[in-house]
Amino acid sequence: MNSRSLQTTIIFLVVGGILALALGGFFGPASRQFNTVLVEIQTWTSSRFLGVQDFFTAPRDIVSLRNRNAELETQVSQLQIQVIELQQRVNQTEILAALVDYARSDPESTYKAAAVIGRDPSPFLHYIIINRGSNDDIRRGMPVVTNQGLVGRVDAVIADAARVQLITDPASAVNVYLQNAETNAVSLGSVTGDVSLDMISQNVIVEPGDLVLTSGLGGGYPSDRIIGQVVTVRTLDFQLFQQATVQPAVDFARLEIVLVITNFRSVDITPLEPQTTP
Repeated sequence: MNSRSLQTTIIFLVVGGILALALGGFFGPASRQFNTVLVEIQTWTSSRFLGVQDFFTAPRDIVSLRNRNAELETQVSQLQIQVIELQQRVNQTEILAALVDYARSDPESTYKAAAVIGRDPSPFLHYIIINRGSNDDIRRGMPVVTNQGLVGRVDAVIADAARVQLITDPASAVNVYLQNAETNAVSLGSVTGDVSLDMISQNVIVEPGDLVLTSGLGGGYPSDRIIGQVVTVRTLDFQLFQQATVQPAVDFARLEIVLVITNFRSVDITPLEPQTTP
């Protein structure tokens, strides 16, 4: 028998012996221990492989996340702008609806809506600029109102815009009527923007809360337009008239849209007033 045949015979015997021992259950504990070690080796290898993979892929993930965050921030900014624009449209719609209702309640007057496009920067003057002018048949002296009350009157006009003198202006003087006290007075503006009443007779009782309306006297404004309410009253025995401060009905700081009464023509009655001689 040659050596190769002997080796083959020995291999078959060893393999047969191993199979016999395995079938007999002699390798059970060793097999389980071997499997346990093999699983631990696989787990360790897998964790290290994932760590290495994360190390090489992390920079790309960070760049991707940053780009995604930038996209989301842009979308959020755009949505915020849209929300603000929609809110402004809702506010303007509500203002216009209130002005329409106001105009319908006074069919004798003809109104033209105008947007406020500017304000006088001077701290000593109180004017607004509206986007209606002579091309829209706006004329000097026309009263300007909102559904809240009297704003002022047109003071100067160009083709596509007009300047409105507010009742809070120091040069503004409006003949008014105190509804509760049933007496006339004069509403005056001031440098600070406060509105006061003068020329109130000492013989009447004026109280806080009294409603102040335009009287129509003097021809400068139509009658029965709301000015505001009396806040405080000052009475001194040695003065000929009482004085009062007024809370205007119109919020001048938030004026956006106004109404111009286009069918009212102011009348200058100054030449008809008797002149006092010194």
